[in-house]
Amino acid sequence: MHVIVPDGIDDPARPSGGNTYDRRICGGLGALGWAVHEHGVAGEWPRPDTAARAGLAREIAGIPDRSVVLLDGLVASTVPEVLVPEAARLPLVVLVHMPLGGGRPGGVATDVRADERAVLSAAAAVVTTSAWTRRRLLDRYALQPGRVHVAEPGVDVAELAPGTPAGGELLCVAAVTPEKGHDVLLAALATIADLTWRCACLGTLARDPGFVGRLASRARDDGIHDRVWFAGPRTGTDLATAYAAADALVLASRAETYGMVVTEALARGLPVVATAVGGVPEALGHGADGVRPGLLVPAGDPAALAAALRRWLSDAGLRQRCRHAARQRRETLPGWADTSRQISRVLGGVAA
Repeated sequence: MHVIVPDGIDDPARPSGGNTYDRRICGGLGALGWAVHEHGVAGEWPRPDTAARAGLAREIAGIPDRSVVLLDGLVASTVPEVLVPEAARLPLVVLVHMPLGGGRPGGVATDVRADERAVLSAAAAVVTTSAWTRRRLLDRYALQPGRVHVAEPGVDVAELAPGTPAGGELLCVAAVTPEKGHDVLLAALATIADLTWRCACLGTLARDPGFVGRLASRARDDGIHDRVWFAGPRTGTDLATAYAAADALVLASRAETYGMVVTEALARGLPVVATAVGGVPEALGHGADGVRPGLLVPAGDPAALAAALRRWLSDAGLRQRCRHAARQRRETLPGWADTSRQISRVLGGVAA
């Protein structure tokens, strides 16, 4: 089989859930016996220029007939002129991390919808990372339900984070962009400045430097600049250390298909305070006794997020219940081997 991914998925300066997913799946499929041929295609996906489109066309043209091809949706969804003609000789499987044709904040234009529809309709199968995404694609594009599958992201087993009695060590792991809602987070934190807390924001600062600068100015104006810091991207041991020092993950995203950082936190027994968007409620789930391991609030609502954080910081009983539920949820999270097996079944069916 052949895998088409954006060039640079291993760049430590550009960590993302999609890159992590792609890398882990390539390794997992190889461990299951697939001969995996990886093709990294250069370009500013999902906004490819002429050179990027031509480069993808060359890679696809060089793949032997009847080879199964798994394509990252960031590459696939905007280039029907390249992929649809090839679908007659190649079984194409598109991995959709985030539907592009929705006019989402920070996303590509809504005119992508026709391109995405054409690509997904021509594909032999589509894999999504959440049930929410699957429902969205079926509703939007009237795809055949039997061709659209779910393979939730896995998570690695991790040491339990000990937490602190006061619960004031907050952690946000997300690229610093408007879509991830850091402006909402800062507005909420300014509202609860009377309480004791600190918030570390880990994620790339390079995607929207103007937005990052406005956040820094806002933190200074609100008098919380010494309690919020933007440390840039963290991976590996550095990221694990940040999780270990935290009491709760805070995610103010305006859009998420799943939210891999949610399950990364839960794998350490960390409760989550997040927006109820996309697949986040699905990722957060419940403990064995039905209690959510955290709090969910509407997107784009600083007052609601502030109220949830105030509850978290002020109610020791709530913290205890959420921590207990997070440790229960930790036991039910899928591993990356589970994700790889699910995708392998899809690819096997397509190959057959």
